[in-house]
Amino acid sequence: MLNKMYVALIHYPILKKDGSIVSTAVTNFDIHDISRTCRTYNIKNFFLVTNLPSQQKIVERVLEYWTEGFGSEYNPNRKEALDIFKMESYLEDVIETIEKIENEKPKIVFTSAKPRKNMMRFHELREKIKEKKTPFLILFGTGWGIPEEIREISDYDLEPIRINSDFNHLSVRAAVAITLDRLIGEEIF
Repeated sequence: MLNKMYVALIHYPILKKDGSIVSTAVTNFDIHDISRTCRTYNIKNFFLVTNLPSQQKIVERVLEYWTEGFGSEYNPNRKEALDIFKMESYLEDVIETIEKIENEKPKIVFTSAKPRKNMMRFHELREKIKEKKTPFLILFGTGWGIPEEIREISDYDLEPIRINSDFNHLSVRAAVAITLDRLIGEEIF
């Protein structure tokens, strides 16, 4: 159910254009924009996953500005949205954190802009979310996508937002918003 929904934005491990594994740079817009989207859809926690200490420091500065600094007074809604934000170094840490909160491992949902075999349709996953009592963790990638190794450990492989488009390059912020709206929307629960 919705009270057990989680989102993670993965910055490591991520594919580089040549297929190698890298860590991607964090953007401040992703932190507060995705937090706002997740808060709007009542996601329990939004995790940002980055293994680089320098990137973690950037995240901490952004959070400090919006939760304690001038930004907290200038835009209190953003501060409220960031209440659900958490940062972890690795995906395994996210899964472990959710297990501690929920007392069970979340069902992991892999997303990608690339078509793949055996993808689950949005409406099918929406039904799974409605019927299951277990937590769900929806993964979103940066760079050139999440590596195959993570897809292999995922429980569900969600279809791309636009399969037949001649241009398929949404920002991750837009992808999170569209995905959550298709899965949660207003009327399914």
